[in-house]
Order: sequence, then structure tokens, then C-alpha cells
Amino acid sequence: METGLSNRVALVTGASGAIGRATALRLAAEGASVAVSWYTNHDGALDVVDAVTRAGGRACAVHLDHGNLTSMPGVIEDIAERLGPVTVLVANAVRWPSFDADEIGGLLTALSVNTVGPVALIDAALPAMRTAGWGRIVVVSTDIVAQPMAGPLAYATAKGALETAARVLAVREARHGILTNTVRPGFTLTDKALTAPFLGPDAVAAESAKTPTGRICTPEDVATAVTYLASAANGHVNGQTLSLAGGRELVRG
Repeated sequence: METGLSNRVALVTGASGAIGRATALRLAAEGASVAVSWYTNHDGALDVVDAVTRAGGRACAVHLDHGNLTSMPGVIEDIAERLGPVTVLVANAVRWPSFDADEIGGLLTALSVNTVGPVALIDAALPAMRTAGWGRIVVVSTDIVAQPMAGPLAYATAKGALETAARVLAVREARHGILTNTVRPGFTLTDKALTAPFLGPDAVAAESAKTPTGRICTPEDVATAVTYLASAANGHVNGQTLSLAGGRELVRG
């Protein structure tokens, strides 16, 4: 499959973590130059950059604070100077609200950094995509939006709002050659899945048993789907939400 990514620049947010790392490495393997954004894990981002460059690719690390809306244009400009104009944007980063905080406070924080922040970043990247007449935006959401569970109200609400923004962008920007889609991983085998208050090893094992594929999602599963949607191989998929839950959404209970 020809992905057409060899002369593209991709920004993967939250790329120092599991899903973002796998996605950045996969895009780089397809020939894209990759900007690896980080918020707190600078060493993780540098490790991804090192892995890409050792394999013969081009990459750079950029600090990104989704809570600082005025910084977004500068981040996009910095990447353009170092790698070239961003025409692929994978909105993967998430900042988890404190589970000890009051619910409304947590919701306001989550909406600010997990919805408004990514939309502001996309808005800053759109002019270069429009100029190129080509762009791909992929939002990484969660299947909790479709199958709510007790606990992460702020997280799920913010991701649901981001999905709505992605659908609006899909309608509005397609005439510029920009396709926007969403992927919804189910439970994903990451360090967070093993340590988050509402997950943990027992929940991972239980979800694996209930999933038709017999396992939960992996970061590589997400990276494969994102890479297709972010590539030239995807010429007409737009405004769609792809479940990566292994068919778990088809099973009751």
C-alpha cells in the first residue's frame, strides 16, 4: 500500500507516551518527518526522536502545553522551520484530570486542555494544509464516549466534545483536501491502563475476556489505523469514527 507519506511532515501530540510513541514510529517508518510533542516527559520524547533518526528518519521534539492557547501558532511555526509545514496532525495527547478534584473543576480542566487545546492546535495548523491543498487530521478518542463507565466523567465528556469538533472540521475542511477522522481505542495495554484508578490489571483481564478478539487494544493497533487515515492511501474516508475495541462494543455486559 502506497501511503504517500515520504514527503509529509506529521505532528503527533503526546508522542512520548505509548500510543503516541507507536504512532510516531509507524509514521516515520512510512517516510514521514515527525514532530514529537511532549508536555512533561521530555526524555521520552527525545527517546522517540533518537529511535527515528537512528533508523534514518527525520524527527524533532517540541514542547506543547494544551493549556496555553496562545502558544499554538508558535509551535506550528517552529516545526515548519525545523522539518517543513505540518500537513498531518494526530491529536493524541491527553491530560488526565485529578480523580481527587471536585467533579466540576475536573470537567472544566478537561474541557480546556483536552478539547479546546487540541482544537486550537488544529486551527493553527490549518493554514499550511489549505495552502498545500492536502491535509490529514486524526483525533484519538476513547470508546468510553460510546460506552460510558462509572468514573471518568470529565475525560469522557471532553473526548466526546473533541469528536464533535472533528466531525465539523471534516465537513468544513474537505473542500481544501483536508480529511478529518477519529479513532476510538478500547481498553489499551499501556502503563496507564495498569495504574489508573478505574482500570488496573484485573480490569484489563476482565475486558480481554469479554472482547471477541480475546485481548484488549495495543498501541500498535492504534498506530496502524491512524497511519492509514493519515496517509494518501486514504483518499475518501472523512468524518468517520473507527472503533478499535476488537468488537467489545457488540457484546453486552
